Amino acid sequence: MVKVKSNKNFVAILFVVFAAFVALFPKDVFAAEEIPHYATWEEAQPVYFPDSDVTNMNEVAYAIDMCMQAGIENYKAGNMDAAYKCMQDGYYGYYEVCGFERQTMSRISGARKNEVELAYKACRQAVKKDLGLETVQAEVKNLTSMIYEDGLLLAPTTPAFEKLTGSASGGTTVTAGAFFVEAFVILLREGLEAILVIGGIIAYLVKSGNKNKLKPVYIGSIVAIGCSILAAAILSILKAQSAMIGASQEAIEGITALIAVAILFYVSNWMLNKSETETWNRYINDKVEGSVSKGSMFALGFTAFLAVFREGAEVILFYQPMLADAKEHNIGGGMIALGVIVAVAILVVVFVAIRFFSIKLPLKPFFLATSILMAFMAVAFLGSGIKELLEGDVIELWDVHIPIISDLVAKIPENDVLDMFGIYPHIETIVPQMILTAVIVILFIVAHFKNKKIKQQMKAKLEEG
Repeated sequence: MVKVKSNKNFVAILFVVFAAFVALFPKDVFAAEEIPHYATWEEAQPVYFPDSDVTNMNEVAYAIDMCMQAGIENYKAGNMDAAYKCMQDGYYGYYEVCGFERQTMSRISGARKNEVELAYKACRQAVKKDLGLETVQAEVKNLTSMIYEDGLLLAPTTPAFEKLTGSASGGTTVTAGAFFVEAFVILLREGLEAILVIGGIIAYLVKSGNKNKLKPVYIGSIVAIGCSILAAAILSILKAQSAMIGASQEAIEGITALIAVAILFYVSNWMLNKSETETWNRYINDKVEGSVSKGSMFALGFTAFLAVFREGAEVILFYQPMLADAKEHNIGGGMIALGVIVAVAILVVVFVAIRFFSIKLPLKPFFLATSILMAFMAVAFLGSGIKELLEGDVIELWDVHIPIISDLVAKIPENDVLDMFGIYPHIETIVPQMILTAVIVILFIVAHFKNKKIKQQMKAKLEEG
């Protein structure tokens, strides 16, 4: 009996020791072995394409494919963290940093860039939510098909690429003209939104008799340029240490855009409440003057700051590798400079048109139009801000179907015009935009009746006098 009891105690002691060992031992020892991959194009190029002198987008497409396939293999092995990292690296270590994103946006279309970015997001989400091997494989196949297709549009194939893939097809040779187009399209595209906002604010102040209060708007714009340069420098340094910093960049851009939405919404409503007929010019001008002197100038100056800063750092980060690419192809920076000059010239023309021609409108139509412009930009910034947060994995894609709205969203085309104004065929952006639009319409109606009441009160005062 004693022996039996002794054996039981021995077994119990062994069990306790084993349980403590499992609890305290590093858990990654028991994790599935990670399938290695090259996290960046800088690492992959010397391995896959050691003889390449320049960055070729077809070769990048192949490297991205290999990175994503490593993600699938890690998923099969049950190593979810490694699989997710592969899906991240395919975007932040390749697509975003080696010029693929930039060239797609400027030489194919901004809408195509967004489509690819959301395909990357779908791949990451399929792994993160563990949606199953078939879903992960399908999302990766969808993404890599687009990447290969775009690579063939952006550059001619190379013998090394053809040997690895067995594919040989067209592609355009990179020329000086291509760099001009890239520099021009990027600055014009990103600068137009800022010019619309700043031009509208400045025209508003001039029209309302507050020309002497333009200084905060100009200061906000100039400070934003300086902050954009500083932010770009910091992000560039951090990206050199880790490609994952790209996710933080998307988050910063998204949060900045949402702050801009709040400020633009406030400015739009503030301007709307000053819109009345020319009969009440003196009354309205007094109200505007009082409002400006009470602190609304901070909101206007901050709006100008956000409009510039929102995309400023990204534009600079686009131009840095563009100059490096031009040097790789033995093309000087002259065509890039020319593209910048032409884009700036067009932006100046747009600004002058808003600044000088809009103020010739009668008072009420002008204030109403300016308010609508600010409200429209708020809705646009909301869409683009949410998109950036989706790309930065701050928020997830909605796995829902909303009757009527989902069908309506599916009919929205993807093109550069809609993309420039933050309108995307995605329910995650459209639903919040619809809600904001409804709130704006309600406020417009309220302001209409409020102004009507003011008109009646002023008319009664005049009749009494």
